[in-house]
Amino acid sequence: MHNDAMPPGALEGVRVIEMGQLIAGPFAGKTLGEFGADVIKIEPPGTGDPLRNWRLIKDGTSVWWQVQSRNKRSIALDLRSAEGQDIARRLIAQADVLIENFRPGTLEGWGLGWDQLSTLNPGLVMLRISGYGQTGPYRDLPGFGAIGEAMGGLRHLTGEPGRVPVRCGISIGDTLAALHGTIGVLTALYHRKVNGGRGQVIDVALHEAVFNVMESLLPEYSAFGAVREPAGSALPGIAPSNAYRCTDGVVLVAGNGDSIFKRLMQTIGRDDLGNDPGLGSNAGRVARVSEIDGAIEAWTQVRAVDDVLQQLGEARVPAGRVYTAKDIAEDPHYRARDMLLKQSTREGYEVDVPGIVPKLLGTPGTVRSSAPRLGDDTDAVLRELGLSVEDVAALRGRKVVS
Repeated sequence: MHNDAMPPGALEGVRVIEMGQLIAGPFAGKTLGEFGADVIKIEPPGTGDPLRNWRLIKDGTSVWWQVQSRNKRSIALDLRSAEGQDIARRLIAQADVLIENFRPGTLEGWGLGWDQLSTLNPGLVMLRISGYGQTGPYRDLPGFGAIGEAMGGLRHLTGEPGRVPVRCGISIGDTLAALHGTIGVLTALYHRKVNGGRGQVIDVALHEAVFNVMESLLPEYSAFGAVREPAGSALPGIAPSNAYRCTDGVVLVAGNGDSIFKRLMQTIGRDDLGNDPGLGSNAGRVARVSEIDGAIEAWTQVRAVDDVLQQLGEARVPAGRVYTAKDIAEDPHYRARDMLLKQSTREGYEVDVPGIVPKLLGTPGTVRSSAPRLGDDTDAVLRELGLSVEDVAALRGRKVVS
């Protein structure tokens, strides 16, 4: 799979079978594929991954698909059929990693559970992403990212005080689960390499991935009985850090370091606050946060965003505008960091897509191939398993593959 025009990826030689669909499982597969893994995506014949038809469509396919499924090969295989399950076993027998995000018990019902697969391939690393995990009283409940965000504590904090919580605008619960799953896969592959070659299961629950990034939420409740509440654009307990109105928009200012605060106050002409001993530490500033926020906004609201950012930048105070997609697409720093890539699609058009994160300087991630059409690689993958042209044709005739 390696393209001689590109340097080898850090995960070159690792084969991944991706059985997941939509967001969490496929995002993990996407990340592994960007660093050189050979990712074979199994999709149901006829329909494929539903993400192919989500949000804005161009030439019959979602443009989101072009990001989520780059560097993957697509095989259309009916996993509900005995023949499809047999082919899946043969693929998994030769794989390093299996990714799945079905409801717990689904693979077991197909004869593809961990007990069977680990016997077939003792070195297999199996990433299982689900709403509530593979164990526990909620394991059989359906769970999507939005539910994981709510149960993990995030949704309660989003929005304004006293109003219905809002979502952050993307499926962050799914993506957090995928990133935790990717960490688990890489950890398990390392363990397999140095500890005898055996694989293991990585069990990722959506709500646990969200809960893991909730910072001080639980210890504050445990120690003080404090239930953290939504606070809009502010960051409770850390001051000043908020969004402030300008004449033509909004700026975010994080002046919460002690020396930064002094420079911020000097810039806005409030040395009285900057030199106030009571505001020299975060605790003192938190107690008077409304006063400080009012002083900052009194200064920003009569200035344009660009003027505010220029002055704060010169004072070395962290500040930034609220970016839209247009702002990102036109930003020179994004382009200088290779975060805006022009990608050719198999549908025949070009589209800008996000670059690759994280940036490995020795073995950087790459886009080696565009997102596949459904079943683009069915024949090639089955031939790699040793099936003949006639075998593949017969499977296609029985609608096991397409």
